[in-house]
Amino acid sequence: MSVVKVCVPLFFLLVLLACQSEKAVIQEVAAKNETASERAPLPGSMEDWPWWRGPNSDNTSAGGQVPTVWSETENVLWKVAIPGQGHGSPSVVGNQIFLATADEEAQVQSLISYERTSGRKLWEKEIHRGQFERLHKKNSHASSTPASDGEKVFVPFLNSDGIWVTAVNFQGEIVWQQNAGAFDSQHGYGASPVLYESLVIVNGDNPGGGYMTALDRQTGDIVWSTRRPASPSYGTPVLAHVAGRPQLLHSGCKTTSSYDPATGELLWSLEGPAQVMANTMTFGGNFVFASGGYPEKELFCIRADGSGDIVWQTGRDVTYVPSPLFHQGRLYVVNDRGIATLFDAHNGDVIWRERLGGAFSASPTLVGDLLYVPNEAGTTFVLKASDQFEIVARNDLGDGGFATPVICGGRLYLRTSHHLYAIGDDPA
Repeated sequence: MSVVKVCVPLFFLLVLLACQSEKAVIQEVAAKNETASERAPLPGSMEDWPWWRGPNSDNTSAGGQVPTVWSETENVLWKVAIPGQGHGSPSVVGNQIFLATADEEAQVQSLISYERTSGRKLWEKEIHRGQFERLHKKNSHASSTPASDGEKVFVPFLNSDGIWVTAVNFQGEIVWQQNAGAFDSQHGYGASPVLYESLVIVNGDNPGGGYMTALDRQTGDIVWSTRRPASPSYGTPVLAHVAGRPQLLHSGCKTTSSYDPATGELLWSLEGPAQVMANTMTFGGNFVFASGGYPEKELFCIRADGSGDIVWQTGRDVTYVPSPLFHQGRLYVVNDRGIATLFDAHNGDVIWRERLGGAFSASPTLVGDLLYVPNEAGTTFVLKASDQFEIVARNDLGDGGFATPVICGGRLYLRTSHHLYAIGDDPA
């Protein structure tokens, strides 16, 4: 009996010490993040597009209207040939555009900077040479969209059995490079980095063992790393301020989860909607939306407060690769097969459903009351964002692609398979 009396309090004492230790680590991480964040604040201009899905992470632009009609001879301000291939979108900060690309024949992965006003190439920095991993025929070795904090550009590449994150300054010099984790490639890599305060956060879902890893954006040191299931999945997490707090939302590996972006602590999770995801979740009000994928095909509307309540779900017209878009109580979905659907975001009722035509991988981008979304063959559809379905225009530049359009500063930047276009009102 005396042994039990001694051991039980000792057990609880050890548990208490462990909890206090974990709490201290979390507090220390948060303090470091706050200090580093003060050193280098994130860009705040709505005229820029510093990372995947734009400044508010919702693929909605506040940067002014752009033309609805263009061609090789109309409303193209400039056009440049892109060396290599890639599916990542451009990121735009100040007067520089950053783009990831890969030369598959030479096995070189690079980051390129162009001048925003003219399209003139400023520099091209080789990041990796050799050690390319296998990927799906519809993927590329440069499918990530770079992210910038206004001082450096952060780009992840799958190379040498790992996800390597590289920080490059605006002059094209490598500041640091860090392996965020091992990666067992089945179909390649497609996620883009997320910036939060002092951190660069990358997702590494893969069959060998998944993870979410945060690195200090000044030094490249790993600040926290959270384990995820061993499963392939290809979507990018999204940073959202919902239910009164910042949440890092991610879906895939048969779960939808929310993490504290400062520490990597799991806030809540629920089962579904699919094993494999390739798009980014979206959010609005007190709801978050997850759509996937493979092999299950479901679209969930979930309460963001962590209660685990699924408000509504549907298995029809679900998107796998293109990301949904929330706007004014409506959820716009253009799926891989070219079916465009408008849902009432609060109850899942279908307001309209129409076929656009073609296969889609890019996501719709909203500016004003217009949606811009290109199909893989190169036709960009301009749709009215309203309860009445309307195709405003179709534009074809004769070159296909997979990248999502970027709209900021009164211009549309469109990456095709071989070129980068700046589309705007032609002064002539």
